[in-house]
Amino acid sequence: MATNEPVLKVENYNVEFWVDGEWYPAAIDMNYEVAAGEVLAIVGESGSGKSSSQMGLMSLLASNARTSGSVKVRGQEMVGVPQSQIRKYRGKEVAYIFQEPMTALNPVYTIGFQIVESLQTHFPLSNKAAKAKAIELLTLVEIPNPEKSFNKYPHQLSGGQRQRAMIAQSLSCDPGLLIADEPTTALDVTVQAEILDLMRNLKDKLNSAVVLITHDMGVVADLADRILVMKDGKTVEQGTSDQIFNNPQHPYTKALLGSVPKLGHSAKRELPADARTKQPVLKLENVSVTYPKRGRVPAFTAAKDISFEIFPGEILGLVGESGSGKTTVGRAAIGLLPTSSGTISLVGEQISYSDPKKLRSLRQHTGIVFQDPGSSLNPRLPIGESIGEPLLLAGRGEGDALNAMVEDLLDSVELPRSYRNRYPHELSGGQRQRVGIARALALRPDLLIADEPTSALDVSVQARFLELLLDLQDQLKFACLFISHDLAVVDILAHRIAVMQQGELVEIGDRDQILKNPQQEYTKRLISAVPVPDPAEQRMRREARRAG
Repeated sequence: MATNEPVLKVENYNVEFWVDGEWYPAAIDMNYEVAAGEVLAIVGESGSGKSSSQMGLMSLLASNARTSGSVKVRGQEMVGVPQSQIRKYRGKEVAYIFQEPMTALNPVYTIGFQIVESLQTHFPLSNKAAKAKAIELLTLVEIPNPEKSFNKYPHQLSGGQRQRAMIAQSLSCDPGLLIADEPTTALDVTVQAEILDLMRNLKDKLNSAVVLITHDMGVVADLADRILVMKDGKTVEQGTSDQIFNNPQHPYTKALLGSVPKLGHSAKRELPADARTKQPVLKLENVSVTYPKRGRVPAFTAAKDISFEIFPGEILGLVGESGSGKTTVGRAAIGLLPTSSGTISLVGEQISYSDPKKLRSLRQHTGIVFQDPGSSLNPRLPIGESIGEPLLLAGRGEGDALNAMVEDLLDSVELPRSYRNRYPHELSGGQRQRVGIARALALRPDLLIADEPTSALDVSVQARFLELLLDLQDQLKFACLFISHDLAVVDILAHRIAVMQQGELVEIGDRDQILKNPQQEYTKRLISAVPVPDPAEQRMRREARRAG
């Protein structure tokens, strides 16, 4: 680790937001340094100020924000300088990997164009040379078929592939400081391990400083040299990775580490003996989903011959690598994507090839939590209206009764009732995800499709949410298709687990059978790649991975 002048030096730094005639602090009196070749992880609950403090470094906050104090990048002051000067540093000296790739990437340009644009903004490259460099970067971050992916638009990629495209764009100019805001949130465990290795190799090769914002303590254990713990905008503890994990001093840090789910440590969940004798809430028989040919992009079968059932009160965990077809199956299950073959039954009614009117009626039995909360909420509606909209459209309530139901839903996902008048951009990523969860549960559905619902939540909020979901599910007995790349979370929730690879269902069984005695090599590889919240064990696993 380098001991020279730090790449990033932050002194007495504050971030505040002007809301309803008052300044609200998001980051208070922060002091830290990051040296070349060093990784500083900033951890804390959703809304603690992690992302706001880092976006403020590069003047990326909304117009109702202000910053004060001192932020120096390679000795250059960043607070209070003109935007024209900041723009010279963005991308070239400092790169930012955002939390939600769907909202950070431009939907009207291909990912290749966006990487080329970043390269040509800072370097005098020809179109041919810039394209070659962009394809090299896409190859580096393990995007399938990089030459073809170069011409794809963001919506044509899976969530994990979009995140990798953004990482490629961020790495394009070999920045001296890389701010990574939840860089592995949407990635499955095997690709996450590769991306962590990639980031480690990059910072070693280029001697880059890295600020890592994450709620995944396994990722922190794998990558971080030092850790800064935030709560309510304040720094409560700083130290080396080994100090924080093995000897935390602050009660909040201890509680945070205590909330981390650990694979193989959860109690087994049993369904009632008669559960599988009832009519399944969801039944898929030999279902395939094919995306049609569009322009130069050929037809693509995203799911092939999928069959499974989910019974009342059961949670089926659907796991697999990014791009394996998990989200496609979830969306097809409630009629959001047409099937090319096979049949789907929802609460006993076949939805395959159903007319739109019947489909709308059946959808009142379902709720869905999308992977990208930023792109699934209407930016023009206060969150109270977004949560209440399903109730209003279904004729379940209006006026004071509707308001009361919205407030109860906000309570259920542990958001203050006063937040009902806030807009999505005024909430953190984790808070927006909780709004999506409240909206999905509004109609008390028979089936909940949860597509990475905890991906944006920090570990303590995730632990409370999982308890909440289990309590609600025990009470309401809804069936749940839980799509996730986090096997430790699936371990806590699922009665059964289904494993997908390249559009096919390769293994399905009860939780213990899949996690403790997997039959497929692919399933074994998924389990072995799960990061463990222990720096020493992660080092051993990393060395074993390299040796293998």
